[in-house]
Amino acid sequence: MNSNKKRITFIVNPISGTHSKKVLPELIESTLDKETFDYRILYTEHAGHAAELTLQCIDSKDDIVVAVGGDGTVNEVARSLTHSQTALAIIPCGSGNGLARHLCLPIDMRKSIEIINQYHIESFDYGIINGLPFFCTCGMGFDAFISLKFAEAGKRGPITYVENVLKEGLKYKPETYEVSDHTGTHHYKAFLIACANASQYGNNAYIAPGATMKDGEMDVIIMEPFDTLEAPQIAADLFMKTLGNNSKIKTFRTKQLHIHRKAPGAIHYDGDPIMTDADVDVSIEHLGIRIVTNPAISEDTAQPNPILNAFSDLFNNINNVREDIGKSGRRIQAINKLMLRKLSKL
Repeated sequence: MNSNKKRITFIVNPISGTHSKKVLPELIESTLDKETFDYRILYTEHAGHAAELTLQCIDSKDDIVVAVGGDGTVNEVARSLTHSQTALAIIPCGSGNGLARHLCLPIDMRKSIEIINQYHIESFDYGIINGLPFFCTCGMGFDAFISLKFAEAGKRGPITYVENVLKEGLKYKPETYEVSDHTGTHHYKAFLIACANASQYGNNAYIAPGATMKDGEMDVIIMEPFDTLEAPQIAADLFMKTLGNNSKIKTFRTKQLHIHRKAPGAIHYDGDPIMTDADVDVSIEHLGIRIVTNPAISEDTAQPNPILNAFSDLFNNINNVREDIGKSGRRIQAINKLMLRKLSKL
């Protein structure tokens, strides 16, 4: 490599995500600014290999390591880059692409390379849950349970996710959690607890619409138990960036969090599930990773859409009407039973 140029390595997971990467070498050769960069392409061969290759790139004093794959590949590369001078870049090829979407990076390989050409690097926060780094979200409860089901499904993409949510959601039993932060200890019966460094899970599902990766804090989202009539509104709010308006959602911000549950169970970090002890610790590392970003669009650009908010309000009103109908139906049933009892005595 030419010592006067920036050193960049593309780490490609050939089997991750939903996009074919066969055209990538040609796209890099034709699109990357070779006046600025000397590049190489490395392919992963087994689980954990991306982390090994990334550490080698740090030792080689590479300027940028590009994660080419899904959220798991991005997490594996990123966690090896924390507190180093080597920056992360992303060519998103996964089913969720949570970090790329939060940073408003294009979900297109050629356009992603064009962003890299601009060499705009910023520092961001990342999180740690029980010693495991995460960059978008982590959590426990239903979303960790669904991550396990998603991993077992063998298929990727939003359709599989929705199928699992619909299939398992009504059967899932909320848990009671003991949650401690700088304000004290509180108890919550919750469907899930999510800790968000970035705004979304992926697929534009916004669990923390107001989250920023630069404030040194995580957004904690506690979703209280809900019934089948309330589920459609929660789903709508998740995709319309209006979840914070929902009465079933409690949110707060903190730098550190301790959660105790009754028994060991699943957690997830950036969608990857793992079984852990009953005690869970989550914290934020402030500005601990450098990332190549789009200089034309900041992470705060994606603001709530007033049209979508209006639609969410309409949806909420529809649900209220449905609830009123349900209550009316129950009253009518009660009146019918009373009338039948009186008639039976005649």
